[in-house]
Amino acid sequence: MVSEQTVAEVTEKIYASLQSDNADIDDHIASLKAALAREGAAEAVFDPAKLAQNNRSGRKMMQAYFRQRGVRVSFSA
Repeated sequence: MVSEQTVAEVTEKIYASLQSDNADIDDHIASLKAALAREGAAEAVFDPAKLAQNNRSGRKMMQAYFRQRGVRVSFSA
């Protein structure tokens, strides 16, 4: 049985995945979607400074990819 992870825990795994060429990213997105549902959150918030591609196109690509998998993404200021 997979232990239930918090949004914060999964978010850290996603940062690590993005730094290592998106390794297991789809699994992490699925975990994030479940964690958001458990915590009643509408969207995941990421720190742009921790992203592999912190530019507008990189952020838009990330939002689109996550949205296709059912997760809304926003970025902290």
